Amino acid sequence: MTLPRVYPILDTDALGRRGLTLAAAAEAFLQGGARILQIRHKGHWSRAVHQDAIQVAELCRRFGATLIVNDRADFARLLSAGLHLGQDDLAPTDARGLVGAGAVVGFSSHNAAQLAAAAVEPVDYVALGPIFSTSSKQNPDPVVGLDELRRCRALTAKPLVAIGGITAGNAPAVFEAGADSVAVIADLLPDPATFGSLRQRMEEWQAIANR
Repeated sequence: MTLPRVYPILDTDALGRRGLTLAAAAEAFLQGGARILQIRHKGHWSRAVHQDAIQVAELCRRFGATLIVNDRADFARLLSAGLHLGQDDLAPTDARGLVGAGAVVGFSSHNAAQLAAAAVEPVDYVALGPIFSTSSKQNPDPVVGLDELRRCRALTAKPLVAIGGITAGNAPAVFEAGADSVAVIADLLPDPATFGSLRQRMEEWQAIANR
């Protein structure tokens, strides 16, 4: 697959701290040019969360964008969405059996050994990180860094998503080191975070990614 250069992650905790709903953030990013979105919800998938995710799925269909659900193969299937798996989640082969052959499946890696092992898994892309230090995880893995990203690029032919601490300032260096796409959470949430500022920030990111 060909991944969009910017891979926005809709982290419900981060959005909630800014008073934003999933659907509002999703529509702003989509209007700003995003063509892939990931829903990242680490808490209980309540009925309300599922209803919010349904709205995001409908928006993605309207804009022709790909929707990815983090961790949860069951909700990915309910939403007819793709799935992103971590190292401790359902095995990619089992997850593929649930979401189907046509769904996009991604897989996280945190070092060269995990990245090389992912090359034979039934996944469409592999993420590597954290590239830089990040506050989006309570217990992050060791920082990979640009030199290791550059070395790891040669270990897989699959599209490679860099994640962790990526900002508008360091993104060009991440692309130069071999990433096909960059996953971003915090740097897509300006202060104040309004519909207009979210859309503008996404437009700025699109300009950076397409230089």
